[in-house]
Amino acid sequence: MSHTPALGKRPRWWTELPLIAVVYALYSAGRLLVRGEVSDAVDHGLSILHIEKVLGINLEHPLNRFFTHHALFGIPADFAYASLHYLITPALLIWVFKCRPANYSFLRTWLMIATLIGLVGFTLLPTSPPRLLDAAQGFTDTMAQYGSYGWWGGDASAPRGLGGLTNQYAAMPSLHVGWALWCGVVLWRYGRGRWARIAGVVYPLGIAFVVMGTANHYLLDAVAGIAVMGVGLLLTRPALRLAERIASRFPRISRTAAHPASPTGSHTASPGETPAAGAVVSGGCETSAGERFPRQAARTDVADSHGDARADSAATAAR
Repeated sequence: MSHTPALGKRPRWWTELPLIAVVYALYSAGRLLVRGEVSDAVDHGLSILHIEKVLGINLEHPLNRFFTHHALFGIPADFAYASLHYLITPALLIWVFKCRPANYSFLRTWLMIATLIGLVGFTLLPTSPPRLLDAAQGFTDTMAQYGSYGWWGGDASAPRGLGGLTNQYAAMPSLHVGWALWCGVVLWRYGRGRWARIAGVVYPLGIAFVVMGTANHYLLDAVAGIAVMGVGLLLTRPALRLAERIASRFPRISRTAAHPASPTGSHTASPGETPAAGAVVSGGCETSAGERFPRQAARTDVADSHGDARADSAATAAR
């Protein structure tokens, strides 16, 4: 019987790196290829902002004004937006791989599925972030305002001169918030000590405030990022089971090819193979009916004759 690795078994690093690289490359390429029409993206952004105003939840307005008027908070927020997304997430993924191998496959698959779902969102709903709306909407691009303090240019968090390599209209959902939530779950569930749990709460909340305060996302973008992670979580176990079933077929195919069944249904033991229980072992000798081993009946007859002789002797002595 073939042995399929358990769902929680840590994969080999030399298979993981290409897998993660391919998924991230697809994600990055997808963001660039599904830009959509700018006018549509602006309309979607205005619609989201209108819904928030109707519901009274447009928190990005006061947060953006606060970051704009207080550089002491605005500059660190820009640095956090431009860097932590790409540092904390892979660092925690590596930590899980090294220190929590039984949970790695599940957490990695959850992150990947949610990321690909986010790409679907970018495709179906290209959205202009608040900072790219008309100035009449009351937003200030803090990344541009404090750009002289960092490496980014006017195109989101991309380094200067590389703005063409990013899609500025991939705002819905916010994967900054989604990935931060994933990091928070990892820290809370698998981190050591109280500080890890505190970080697991503070980090995703902090990123949510950062993306809104820097005018890169709406509140509903952040909510959508959380929803994407929830859907990804629900799909993770079914995806792992499907991958396990697919992988389990290959050993069976190769084993069948190596040991095809004989036409008569007989089985020839390979070198070193132990005969199955219940097999008749004759060593090339014939056995009669009722015999399990050769010459079993002869040995039984001799034993019976010796037993009869002893019984006769005992009876004679008694007389």
